[in-house]
Amino acid sequence: MDSVKFRVALSGDFRKPDGSPTYPDFDLEPLRNAAGVEMVFLESNSPLRADQLEDFDALILLAHRFDSTSVPRSGRLAVVARFGVGYDTVDVEACTAAGIALVITPDGVRRPVAVSVITFMLALTGKLLTKDALTRKGSHGFQERSEHMGVGLVGRTLGSLGIGNIGAEVFRLARPFDMQFIAHDPFADKRVAADLGVELVGLEDLFRRADVLSVSCPLSPQTHHIVNAERIALMKPTAYLINTARGPIVDQKALTQALQARRIAGAGLDVLEQEPPDAGDAILKLDNVILAPHALCWTDQCFAGNGAADVKAVIEVQHGREPRGVVNREVLSSELWKTRLSGLAARFGT
Repeated sequence: MDSVKFRVALSGDFRKPDGSPTYPDFDLEPLRNAAGVEMVFLESNSPLRADQLEDFDALILLAHRFDSTSVPRSGRLAVVARFGVGYDTVDVEACTAAGIALVITPDGVRRPVAVSVITFMLALTGKLLTKDALTRKGSHGFQERSEHMGVGLVGRTLGSLGIGNIGAEVFRLARPFDMQFIAHDPFADKRVAADLGVELVGLEDLFRRADVLSVSCPLSPQTHHIVNAERIALMKPTAYLINTARGPIVDQKALTQALQARRIAGAGLDVLEQEPPDAGDAILKLDNVILAPHALCWTDQCFAGNGAADVKAVIEVQHGREPRGVVNREVLSSELWKTRLSGLAARFGT
């Protein structure tokens, strides 16, 4: 019976220990009701074990790791659909070598993460947390209001390290603020940048010129600690740094030292180098940083969108069609992938 069904595995972290859904906004009914599909929740293991995946055609993956030891020997697994856009928990080379497509959900996270960047920008420049604390101090706090003036955005420079899916959306959302836009991205689509009114600049210029600098690039060996002490030192003392991408893109020790010395005005961090941080981490004690637990973009719409995109990708593969959001595009020309996809098309129709 298993050989007839298109079997879809979901990593065990999609369910709580009591069996209830971790994220109820991920609607699994379209997958449950799809013709010819069998859906199974795996045991919680990270990294996933190869023996768990031997009899599956597709995997929808939340936070558990999928590395070279996770690749099943059966040759049946066709697609790993990651819930989100970060894929630093997935061995991309191992997927490609095995003819497995790695899919992410750019449409699901584009707006929610971009909104997170704008949220940080407004909270930092408006000194929202400081003014909240002043209000709670009563009359003394009100007397101190003039000492905590916010920063207006008109004419100020918003910079982005990356102008891809999320970086471009940040600029779209920021248009009403009448800011100047700059970005650094060696892979930038110049037409997109021009349409958004974004000036493409060198890496050092980005750090020198930005009043608000947002990190919107993926984590890779090339971007690890790309925001380091040397580049932070280039920033204006009035500038703010925002990171909603991945913690290790920023050298957190260097950033902490800069914030402690007030060499930059502040930071908004949804991600840290270590998650969760140690209780004694110095970044937790700073009053010029706003922190979130890698969850600022977590909304009902974000999770519904990610889930819908993953389900759609899996169903496309079931019917022998190329899904959206493939990371390892080279796999699409491999004989392993083509053979697997044509076999699925023959079983389930296109």
